[in-house]
Amino acid sequence: MSRVRTRPTRDDTREKLFEAAARVFEEQGIGGASIEAIAAAAGFTRGAFYSNFTSKDELIIAMLEDHVEQSIRRNLDLLARHENIAGFIEALKTMDRSRQDPLGRSPLLHMEMILFVARAEKRRPELAKRLRARRQLITDIVETTLKKSGKNAALNPAWTGAILLALEDGFRLHRLIDPETTPADSFLRAIGDLQRAVGIALA
Repeated sequence: MSRVRTRPTRDDTREKLFEAAARVFEEQGIGGASIEAIAAAAGFTRGAFYSNFTSKDELIIAMLEDHVEQSIRRNLDLLARHENIAGFIEALKTMDRSRQDPLGRSPLLHMEMILFVARAEKRRPELAKRLRARRQLITDIVETTLKKSGKNAALNPAWTGAILLALEDGFRLHRLIDPETTPADSFLRAIGDLQRAVGIALA
């Protein structure tokens, strides 16, 4: 009786390319990484790469998009299961980050990819689209927690979302530069401090 061979789905192939690209980018740098090296690390041919992406730039944009989409799903799922901001933040602290996408697991790679895209003006609209999606996620969290608490916002929720996202990215960068004085939970601790100090739309 012959074995039935199953071909990997397009999603499976893309996920393997994402994981392989992350490894190659970390080892060789984004600029120095070739399509051939990425395909080989994933166990595919160059042709398999081009059947999914037209260029390395397109792969990077797809990885950023996948990261944003997964972040949105993960955070909204946590928000639906926790009635207040304290429970939501605690769930974020205890979340298993090993199960996240490559960019979620590696803040350094995330920052490098953002800079790579930002350096070329033609790529910036794609990056801006992902930035707006991340801001909207935080805005939705702020609005939801306000609604559940029955309190009014001290600041406009959209502007509060922009502030909090900038704070998160800032702590991520500081953590990369000086992990000794920047704990991994610095951003979440800062939210708690701001909440207690000024009731920043998260009470």
